Amino acid sequence: MFFLPAACAVDGGTPGDPGADDDAANGTSIEVREVAPRAGVLPATPTQHPRIYLTPNRARLRATLSAGTPAANRFRSTVDQWLGGADIWGFASWNGALLSQLTGNPAYCKKSIAEVEAQVAAAEAASAAGRRPEVASDSYLGVGEMIGDVGLVYDWCFSQVTASQRARWIAYANQAVWNVWHPTQARWGNTAQPWSGWSVNNPSNNYYYSFLRATMLLGLATRGENAQAEQWLTTFHDEKILGQLVPTFDADLVGGGSREGTGYGVAMRRLYELYQLWKSTTGEDLATRTVHTRASMLAFMHQTLPTLDRVAPTGDHARDATAAFFDYHRDYLQELMAIFPSDHLAKRAKSLIGASSVPAMTSSFMYAYDFLDDPTEIPALPLDGLATTYHAKGIGELYARSGWDAGATWVNLIAGPYTESHAHQDQGSLMIYKGGWLAYDANVKSKSGLSQATTSHSLVRINRGSAPVRQVVSTESKLAALKKGAGYVYASADLTPAYNGDSAVQKVHREMLYLEPNIVVVFDRVQTASDTTQTWQLATPVAPSISGSTATISNAGHTLRVMRIAPSGGAMSVYDYRADQDMSGGYRIDEPMTGGDRRYLHVLAMDGSVASASANGDTGVTLSLAGGGTVVVRFVRDTVGATLTRNGVTTALVAGVETLPE
Repeated sequence: MFFLPAACAVDGGTPGDPGADDDAANGTSIEVREVAPRAGVLPATPTQHPRIYLTPNRARLRATLSAGTPAANRFRSTVDQWLGGADIWGFASWNGALLSQLTGNPAYCKKSIAEVEAQVAAAEAASAAGRRPEVASDSYLGVGEMIGDVGLVYDWCFSQVTASQRARWIAYANQAVWNVWHPTQARWGNTAQPWSGWSVNNPSNNYYYSFLRATMLLGLATRGENAQAEQWLTTFHDEKILGQLVPTFDADLVGGGSREGTGYGVAMRRLYELYQLWKSTTGEDLATRTVHTRASMLAFMHQTLPTLDRVAPTGDHARDATAAFFDYHRDYLQELMAIFPSDHLAKRAKSLIGASSVPAMTSSFMYAYDFLDDPTEIPALPLDGLATTYHAKGIGELYARSGWDAGATWVNLIAGPYTESHAHQDQGSLMIYKGGWLAYDANVKSKSGLSQATTSHSLVRINRGSAPVRQVVSTESKLAALKKGAGYVYASADLTPAYNGDSAVQKVHREMLYLEPNIVVVFDRVQTASDTTQTWQLATPVAPSISGSTATISNAGHTLRVMRIAPSGGAMSVYDYRADQDMSGGYRIDEPMTGGDRRYLHVLAMDGSVASASANGDTGVTLSLAGGGTVVVRFVRDTVGATLTRNGVTTALVAGVETLPE
């Protein structure tokens, strides 16, 4: 039915008993211990089934079930509902296979096998008819889930899968995985079915983790029984993880996180899951091969807003435009906590998820992950032991907050690589949160979650004619300065590269001085062609009130006053995003100016923190603070730099990016 360059061999092996009392009874022949990853050397794996994950985890999971912990009870109850015929969205067959292994009840495996058999039979029928099976849809995005199910059920229910089924399952899974990595030669049955090969060589894309899952689990499950298994393990281990992912992450994702943003970037949780499955099966630790893994835990905590009910809304958010904290975010942190259980970051993440809006998984199909990665044994440490400023250089995100309490002010500036299709034209964008959004990404109120244009972000928009000049994918803006001092954060970003040499744009710089806790001073240097317009804009969820050169935004019990210091002239108006058919709400402050060599200076003050603000020269401002005292900020007109004067003490703010403590 399926065609591959090399034939598949199936050996019956020695069946394992899903209810065996210990690993020795299953013939397991590997001691799972940490070994160093080396390309060209595949680690040993158990020779008998079950092979994957259970050797070091079976006793722990059985004890959890016996103790009847909330996570274990929810998991068992959900699997029982599925066994009884409930249709649970997103439920994976491996859940039943796992519970069969832990309880010895073959009924769970029987149903898991029936579901995988249905997947394989449907694929065989589609192939025979010259059609692509479901696993190939959407550029093989679901291959990790579907072939992952095949591999895990094959392994965990091995004794109940017939020899004929094993042969057919392997043939189908081999074809799917081979097609993933050979897109131009892909075929199903006797029909050529080439596809785009989207992201087969891009470790920064969420599709890649699905491809890895299918490849790894098929190789581990069928090793010694499938002539292609060694090829899949070599592809996963040598070519993709050590050969592509590790060097890419180390070079491109310094500081952790994903260039796809926080919506699609949460898919990295599936990569962290693979690290755990691999180590539990082989003893080899791939997670620590790149510092990206641990750094992502820190980056994610800074991406989580102070109210712990949402994350920074950067990039596409097709599932939920509001970036509400969800099961996937909980799982993202729990996977990382399970990899680094003794690390102080895991202990602080324990506090975060415990106080978050998702203290336990809310969706039935996610209950298994609370069961597998139950963080009960990890002691909690308070979040306020973390620094309040973080620079995730590889994804171009700067986060600063006044503290780790729920009422803290949170500020975000974007300046870095723009390389992924799910990222937005948001280089230079500013967001401010305190109790709720004061300045945000307008995508939050979009109907699609895919509002990528510069019009949706708080930056200086450049138009030529009626159309915005686009920021261009595969460009990289630069953070030219970053300094964290006592009570302030200073950053300077060169955003000119984002326009990729467009003749309309000669210079776009944004400097930000965050005076903790409630004042943000923003200075923009923009030089564009004479036939352009420049619009300083700030997106906000509520309608601002405007009086002269000041706009006031009130939301969630807090106010933000936006005071234009320079230029002294020009109109300030409000745009209602509902004029865009993709938008359900939101507003934007617009300050349009003709093109040329211009400077913009604004003070964004929260909760009455600034009594008055007045120009100090062409590029400076004097702030009279509501609590008493005066602050003077002066920016250099044409190059990076500023001075900050407080209490008679002047600090020079110059080029250079500091390494921040964690």
